[in-house]
Amino acid sequence: MDNNEEHYLMLSGLQHFQFCRRQWALIHVEQQWEENVKTIEGQHLHQKADQPFIREKRGGRLIVRAMPIQSHQLKLNGICDVVEFIKSPDGIELAGIDGRYLAYPVEYKRGKPKKGDEDIIQLVAQAICLEEMLLCEVDKGFLYYNEIKHRVEVPITETLRNKVIEMAKEMHHYYDNRQTPKVKTGQHCKSCSLQHICLPKLMKKRSVRSYIEGKLNE
Repeated sequence: MDNNEEHYLMLSGLQHFQFCRRQWALIHVEQQWEENVKTIEGQHLHQKADQPFIREKRGGRLIVRAMPIQSHQLKLNGICDVVEFIKSPDGIELAGIDGRYLAYPVEYKRGKPKKGDEDIIQLVAQAICLEEMLLCEVDKGFLYYNEIKHRVEVPITETLRNKVIEMAKEMHHYYDNRQTPKVKTGQHCKSCSLQHICLPKLMKKRSVRSYIEGKLNE
């Protein structure tokens, strides 16, 4: 297994990949990005959670913010917004902390629960990372939605684990081959922060690369 971290991809890219494989490739393969209201609001929300190395102890609950995570199996790394360690006799020991604890990832989202599972996929990947790093079992996680000010419990099922594993393999395939796939356009394109780079209306007629090269040669 290749454990060279230089070859690892960003775990946060799973959400882009689930939303649109082309969007993911434009960002992570071609290194292109555009801000819109949604991305700026999302960054603002994460500023609260992403305070590295800050720990809070509340009774039998230890809260760790912006915890770096990685998985050699998935060849992904990233940051957990929050990891909550709940004191339990069934948990694991933590260095420098008395007692045993169960670990649960908590991901912060700007909007409200979605019909799709792109938020869930990212959370499941975080759980896999924590299991691998801490040698423990993570059976659930939580999504906190800023619009409803409420957290949603998410069971970490075997079906979801397998889906994340297959998505990670597919991401590495595109990245290793430096390939930006074509995808089916639709209503979701209107809310994409990269619609002016992706140029979805031109996809059926010509590639983005050929369009840009044509403009440069005019």
